[in-house]
Amino acid sequence: MSWIEDIISPKTRKWEDFYRNRWQYDKVVRSTHGVNCTGGCSWAIHVKDGIVVWEMQQLDYPQFNKEIPPYEPRGCQRGISYSWYLYSPIRVKYPLMRGALLDLFTAEKEAAGGDPVKAWANLQADPVKRARYQRARGKGGFRRAKWDEVLELIAASNIYTIQKYGSDRIIGFAPIPAKSMLSYASGARYLQLMGGVNLSFYDWYCDLPNAFPEVWGEQTDVCESADWFKAKFIVSMGSNLGMTRTPDIHFFSEARHNGTKTVVMSPDFSMVAKHADQWIPAHAGSDGAFWMAVTHVILQEYHVKRQVPYFMDYTKRFTDCPFLVKIEEKDGVMLPGRMMRISEVAQFDGAENPEWKFLNFDTKTGKLVSPMGTSGYRWQDEKGKWNLNFNDGETGKTYDPELTFLKKNDDVLQVEFTEYGLEKKALRGVPVRYIKTKGGKKVAVATVYDITMGQYGINRGLAGDYPKDYTDKDAAYTPAWQ
Repeated sequence: MSWIEDIISPKTRKWEDFYRNRWQYDKVVRSTHGVNCTGGCSWAIHVKDGIVVWEMQQLDYPQFNKEIPPYEPRGCQRGISYSWYLYSPIRVKYPLMRGALLDLFTAEKEAAGGDPVKAWANLQADPVKRARYQRARGKGGFRRAKWDEVLELIAASNIYTIQKYGSDRIIGFAPIPAKSMLSYASGARYLQLMGGVNLSFYDWYCDLPNAFPEVWGEQTDVCESADWFKAKFIVSMGSNLGMTRTPDIHFFSEARHNGTKTVVMSPDFSMVAKHADQWIPAHAGSDGAFWMAVTHVILQEYHVKRQVPYFMDYTKRFTDCPFLVKIEEKDGVMLPGRMMRISEVAQFDGAENPEWKFLNFDTKTGKLVSPMGTSGYRWQDEKGKWNLNFNDGETGKTYDPELTFLKKNDDVLQVEFTEYGLEKKALRGVPVRYIKTKGGKKVAVATVYDITMGQYGINRGLAGDYPKDYTDKDAAYTPAWQ
């Protein structure tokens, strides 16, 4: 091995040139990573010869509120290594299609005289050819294609489906808005205008419980992360904050120094669980029962045994519990209907967007009011009535919403509720008041709160199967939470 010449000379320190060249740059550009991330972190992108050479977190966030910790540092490991994705040899830069499908469609199109829709129809009608490209799924075999080829095949398949089955058989989704609002809007609008079914992007990658919007009224966790610092009790579930909210998790840690009690509810001992005061290792599927138990304790301790002002104010102000729901008869059974609109009563004639404004009762006057902040006020010509203050949106007068008709009601109706898990139906006494509509019809209404308590009682197995002719008002009505 004597012929090997060691040309490395530590004394000349040439290796330092390589290191310095690695960190050289021409300019710094402010940017962010809008690819399926709602963090919105600001990054200093160092560029050399038009190439991103490295990233660094911006350190100039203003501290506009000294009562909370500063927002920086904001960023994560994925963000600081994002240039690796940009220049990765496996990054998808062109449309790709399975070769088996592309070859079959091209051959059928040629046989059909260039008609792409007829070509797709012939391909679907041939079970052997159809099975050929279907069996190729999951086995790779992708081939670079031209945009014209891809778009033509997509259009032909959609037209074929519409002609044979109807447009409602086309179901799809667009990428998450956090990735690209333009991409999301174009895909969603395409499906909607065509009459297809536009799924939520969450149905695609399943990172959000499907019932989230139905329960909370919002599609995602829209809270401001800095508010975590002001909370006194935080429960983290359905989210591993260290992974999914990396730039915000420091507020979670800093909240603990501020005296906040933190609990993590997760089947696994997750990254964030080790920093919490308590870890609840819930089994999969048991979280619903757990939170129903929590709800029961809250109702018992803050509403039934004692009336806590904070609970009452929060429930009235930040939930739809005081809103009125019509109780309607269907096939001889009383059922909860839709929320009552101000368009149905003469008191609010002339109001703008009356079909999108709803009703409460004022505890002080016993009269109907139209709370500000509902959809009709958000979109009307007169602006500034979007908030949740206790003001009638039409008169501006203050009011105190009636949460329950338990003690002040005109009647108690036996309303049918369903325990969907057991497919069981049962009757529950619900306190109601009667409202006279424009047409002179007397309509029974209950608050969302009383309706919810009725369903709550059914789910807990407390309701009796009252006979339909049971008319004893006092005996028939047992509060669902007792």
